[in-house]
Amino acid sequence: MATSITTTYAGEFAGKYISAALLSADTIEGGGITVKPNVKYKEVMKTLSTNALVKDAACDFADQSTVTLTERVLTPKELQVNLELCKKDFHSDWEAVQMGYSAFDTLPPSFSDFLIGHIASKVAEKTEETIWQGDDSNAGEFDGLVTLLDADTDLPAGQDLTGVAITDSNVIAQIARVVDAIPTSVYGKEDLYIYVSQNIARAYVRALGGFGANGLGANGVNNGGTTWYNGGDLAFDGVKLFVCSGMPDDHMVAAQKSNIFFGTGLLSDHNEVKLIDMADLDGSQNVRVVMRFTSGVQYGIVGDIVLYT
Repeated sequence: MATSITTTYAGEFAGKYISAALLSADTIEGGGITVKPNVKYKEVMKTLSTNALVKDAACDFADQSTVTLTERVLTPKELQVNLELCKKDFHSDWEAVQMGYSAFDTLPPSFSDFLIGHIASKVAEKTEETIWQGDDSNAGEFDGLVTLLDADTDLPAGQDLTGVAITDSNVIAQIARVVDAIPTSVYGKEDLYIYVSQNIARAYVRALGGFGANGLGANGVNNGGTTWYNGGDLAFDGVKLFVCSGMPDDHMVAAQKSNIFFGTGLLSDHNEVKLIDMADLDGSQNVRVVMRFTSGVQYGIVGDIVLYT
């Protein structure tokens, strides 16, 4: 693929490149999901449930309960990044001197460093989006948690909520619907989160600033108005909110961190970008960029999860 280099260089090179702001894989980096490394092909997760265990006492032993053992399979998908650049395209650029004066030159070192960081960040962005809304039928994606839950017929009807377009006027009522649908056995657990999209988080912050007509008064929390929030943690009725950059707008998932999983082979694969100079291999002036890694998500007990779409 051809390389397009556009520059407005005037004066001495400042020594750095600036890229657009990138999403990070904040569900992983923020500790919002259980990471299961070293999954080469697939991992089977056993789930166990019982019916009523405590019964009236009797003299004789009587088996009065049923143990149900089921399983869910976490299968990371093999993914890759392949990119090719031609060194000749850099000869007319103002960084050409950094490539050396030999005909057997190399990419400008500063550009190589930037390219590696940029690709790793873009992979993190794509991973974050795919964790929640990925579709395995799309190239470069695996089925995300929302996709899996939406297709799971075992999700209890009362925990599969049909939502609305979220605004600062209705956000509190809609999050309350999710809290009310959380099973009694799950509510109050230490690792319980309501995972929310960015637009829901923004609407909630604005509502608590006094602009959601929810009885908070004109100046909202602590009379702080729009200045009340400084980027700290959010919670609703004692349940922690986890803001997910990759969650689709107007979507929420209530689940325990210990009940949702991200599987991969080696975690270091997600940070390893290989730059391969092809000059010694085929005599060309091409440089190839390669990443290979595996990713996938799964949940354990669907009956402990609430989906709002």
